[in-house]
Amino acid sequence: MEVKIGVQQSPRELVLESAQTPAEVEQAVTDALAKDGVLTLTDEKGRKVIIPVAKVAYVEIAEASHRPFGFTTR
Repeated sequence: MEVKIGVQQSPRELVLESAQTPAEVEQAVTDALAKDGVLTLTDEKGRKVIIPVAKVAYVEIAEASHRPFGFTTR
C-alpha cells in the first residue's frame, strides 16, 4: 500500500510503500493526532519514518498501483 504524507513548509511529500493495511495506517495517524506526538510508520523494508504531527499537512492512503514496466501493449 502506498502512503503519501504532506509536510508543512516542504515542497515535496514523503512517499512510502507499507505492508500495513489502510485501517492500520489510518489508526496510527488518528492516534498520533490525538496525542499530538509523532507519527511513526514502517515501510516494506522495515525502515521507520517518524514525523512530528505538528508538521503533517495531509496523509493520503492508497492501494499500491502495479504499473506495467518494459514494453507492453494495451
